[in-house]
Amino acid sequence: MTNISGDPTTQLAFSMSENRGVYAVLLGSGVSRAAGIPTGWEITLELIKRVGRASGAGEQEDWLAWYVRHTGQQPNYSTLLEQLATTQTERRSIIQSFLEPNEDELESGLKVPTAAHRAVAELVKSGHIRVILTTNFDRLMESALRDLGIEPTVVSNSDMLLGAEPLTHSRCYILKLHGDYKDARILNTDVELGEYPPSFDALLDRIIDEFGLIIAGWSGEWDHALRLAFLRAPSRRYPTFWLSHGGITERAKELLNHRRAIVALGDADAFFSNLLSKIETIKQTQQSNPIGLELTLAMAKRFMAKQEYRIQLDDLISAEIRHTLDRFTAMFAAGEPTPAMAFADLAAAREAAADPLSRLGTILGRWGNGDELDSMTEAIKFLYFTAHQSRRGSFYWQGLMNYPAALVFYGYGLGLTRAGRWDVLHRLLTTPLVHESYAEHVGAILTPFFIESDCTSAWRELPGQSESETPLCNRLLEVLMPKWVAAFAGVREAETIYEHFEMACVLAHQGFAEVTQAELRERLNTGNFHYLVSGRIRWNAPSRKRLVTALSLDEYATPLLAAGFAQGNREHLATFVEGLQHYVECNHDVSG
Repeated sequence: MTNISGDPTTQLAFSMSENRGVYAVLLGSGVSRAAGIPTGWEITLELIKRVGRASGAGEQEDWLAWYVRHTGQQPNYSTLLEQLATTQTERRSIIQSFLEPNEDELESGLKVPTAAHRAVAELVKSGHIRVILTTNFDRLMESALRDLGIEPTVVSNSDMLLGAEPLTHSRCYILKLHGDYKDARILNTDVELGEYPPSFDALLDRIIDEFGLIIAGWSGEWDHALRLAFLRAPSRRYPTFWLSHGGITERAKELLNHRRAIVALGDADAFFSNLLSKIETIKQTQQSNPIGLELTLAMAKRFMAKQEYRIQLDDLISAEIRHTLDRFTAMFAAGEPTPAMAFADLAAAREAAADPLSRLGTILGRWGNGDELDSMTEAIKFLYFTAHQSRRGSFYWQGLMNYPAALVFYGYGLGLTRAGRWDVLHRLLTTPLVHESYAEHVGAILTPFFIESDCTSAWRELPGQSESETPLCNRLLEVLMPKWVAAFAGVREAETIYEHFEMACVLAHQGFAEVTQAELRERLNTGNFHYLVSGRIRWNAPSRKRLVTALSLDEYATPLLAAGFAQGNREHLATFVEGLQHYVECNHDVSG
């Protein structure tokens, strides 16, 4: 049993968003009880009381004991109804009085679908839920669905199962395990709940095996046939979420441990309403909306053009950062999807989620004035540390831990590079990421060549990168930048911007490693200079040649040095350029 601190609806919401239709809901009597519907056992006890009073028994302290003592049998719902009414119409009227609202109850909002029923119906409408199991024999769930124009396939006995629409083809399939109140064959007593028809067992086994489960309003204490179905389930393809409104009994813990269930605390109305809200939010934030994004980028450019719009610009940046943080908070909280996704798909999902803020970062980097730096570094830090709160997951999942923060860093850093704002870029690269007992820097831990070095084999699973030395660097240049350049690059080629950004990252990396000019010279003299160069410029000779030409120009080198690159030392930079030049002349080139 896993007990998630905080709100496990976040984890479930993201899982359901990524795995649409794979979760089934089990609604127990507690969900309908909130609507003022008595449980089946409560109805049985009330029928016993009516039978007793009709027979002149008077008031009894224990009506169940009285019934067993006088009949020698356990109470049976159908038998009790027959004792109280001789016709089917009379019997239906008795049942309806328990389950259907009168005028006063309607005015009080009783015996009508609850917020939980309506939230589940909305999740059916959106395709996130297709299968509903219930021990309730009222029709509140059906009513909530029909209010949304959804006609469910309802199976409440084995005869109906024979002619029902197949589970696979049904938009919404309701299996009423204890029957329906308009059918006298409903199940109530321990004996009746001891076993289901074989056809029910077979269908139940399939659902428990193939679907994730959201359990609400069911104690797990009784319903022996249902308990057995859980215990004999062969696998756990998807997680089980168990909503508990009170204490958890020992018998319930047996099922929780068997399913390795995640326990959520609270009532069904709040739980399902919150779940629906989060799924809708995830859908809105993940939905591709290029028109809306282009408008955001255009507004950012407009606001940056005039100082009087600085408040609107700050609001725009803050809103986009919040949206991105919400997306990734849900993603990190949900953990690794089950079944596991391919590495390329996991990477693409992060790229899509980070894309709006990354692209806004390119705009802010190109045309900002430095006021945006704090907001962008805070966003990068939040994504970085939120990802590090949970280090569970496969090798692939761990390999992508820093990717969301890195994507935002790449967008902003490339914009700064295009603008030649080297001082701000240097501050960004040297921004500390402070842990409890140590500190790292953005430019040390989030550069593309460092991230890909952490699990190169995984990054080589990206399309077209199986033999690459720099698979992530290549993807940034060849896949991501073509989507970004139109907004910020102007006439400059993407490859030139990328080369200069990578060069700045290499220089910053050397600074973190405290590489001195003397060590540069020693490496150059011993033929080991190439070990100080990372990324595409390590294997791409034309790229190195272009950088040598640029760095030899005073108009390019002076701002770099003034910003703090190459330790602000012209001789240090000259030695670095000499190393690149030697590297070019020796043609140290390998396939990228």
